[in-house]
Amino acid sequence: MASPSICIIGAGCSGLTAVKNLLQVGITNLVCYEKSGQIGGNWVYRDDNEHSSVYETTHLISSKTLSAYIDFPMPDEYPDYPSHKQILAYFQSYSQHFDLEKHIIFNTSVEKVEKIADERWRVTVSTGEITEFDYVMVCNGHHWNPRYPEYQGNWGGDLMHSHFYKKAEPFRGKRVLVVGAGNSGCDVAVEVSRIAATCDISMRRGYYIVPKLLMGKPTDTFNKGIVRLPNFLGAPLRRLGLYIAIGSYKDYGLEEPDYPLLKSHPVANSELLYFLRHGKITPRKDIARYEGNTVYFKDGVSAEYDTIITATGYKITFPFLDEKIVNFAEADRIPLWLRAFHPEHRSLFFIGLMQPQGCIWPLSDYQSKLAANLMIKKWELPSNIRELAEKDSDNIAKKFMSTKRHTIEVDFHEFVAELKMPMKRFGF
Repeated sequence: MASPSICIIGAGCSGLTAVKNLLQVGITNLVCYEKSGQIGGNWVYRDDNEHSSVYETTHLISSKTLSAYIDFPMPDEYPDYPSHKQILAYFQSYSQHFDLEKHIIFNTSVEKVEKIADERWRVTVSTGEITEFDYVMVCNGHHWNPRYPEYQGNWGGDLMHSHFYKKAEPFRGKRVLVVGAGNSGCDVAVEVSRIAATCDISMRRGYYIVPKLLMGKPTDTFNKGIVRLPNFLGAPLRRLGLYIAIGSYKDYGLEEPDYPLLKSHPVANSELLYFLRHGKITPRKDIARYEGNTVYFKDGVSAEYDTIITATGYKITFPFLDEKIVNFAEADRIPLWLRAFHPEHRSLFFIGLMQPQGCIWPLSDYQSKLAANLMIKKWELPSNIRELAEKDSDNIAKKFMSTKRHTIEVDFHEFVAELKMPMKRFGF
């Protein structure tokens, strides 16, 4: 049987493991297109890198133990929460170990992916070259197309998305408002507050701000010991552990969350609460409107700012795919089975298109292993894949908050178990 031809889009964390898993099952007729000049995707830090969202002080928010690829642990000497430099070095080591770069074409972006006869694909790249493939693996990530909020009024100061934030220095002496209390928003607020004249953070609701260490262990490692408990025991234990660690959010001037701990994507940050109590950061309610440099909040308070940094997430877009094939940008649900397999386009795979309560990389590894073994006919997609894809989305809607941010949310440990099921059933 002739080896299938594969196109991989992107040489970031998901693209690298896609190439590795294809090679491990004996598929060598593959090419990975990377628009930049090196591997690493989102973890390549440069002041002028508009594709990457990492900044000068970025560290992992999941522990090294639960973030590593499934067959390539991080170095023992790495700290619990490695820096972006260490993560990029880890990806480079992974690529060298499995000899991946010879399959990657750098400085070449995918411009168009068109479906042709027999479930095959025609791919046009930035050099003008056009090639046909049996399969396409989309691995370009979903943290690159910023989503901006809309408010009434005319803003008179500087406005930027946290995606373009690289370092705190440009905000020295400025009055800064950070909008959004996800992981990026909290990190940016902490860093900017060190040198800004003032730094406030606007939150739409109560958020669970979770310290990165509980009882001396990385929080995700601590939580791993609870996941096997039934929810009626696990949920109160998590909440009790968090309360012992930080007390009440009201003590920090924050609104108490009115939903269960794991219903929303948790924020891992040990410094925000500290900075709030030291007066370096001031919490604010959601924005009602602005006029000139004045921002009016929904509780009637107003304040003057020079800069607003919006940490309000990303649109899920694929500019190389026609919207008739996929249109996820404003979707309330994204029906893919196991977050990878499309019910209508069975030779098109999405690797890493999820927002786990944990790290993406090992999950992308498992997804790639499934896809690779599918291509060599070790297993087949189920006949009821459309039903399964809709069921996946139903479960997400039931388990997590109804926001754009949570349309691709998964529980790390539960999702690992789901990804392993076909492997166990078909023996690979």
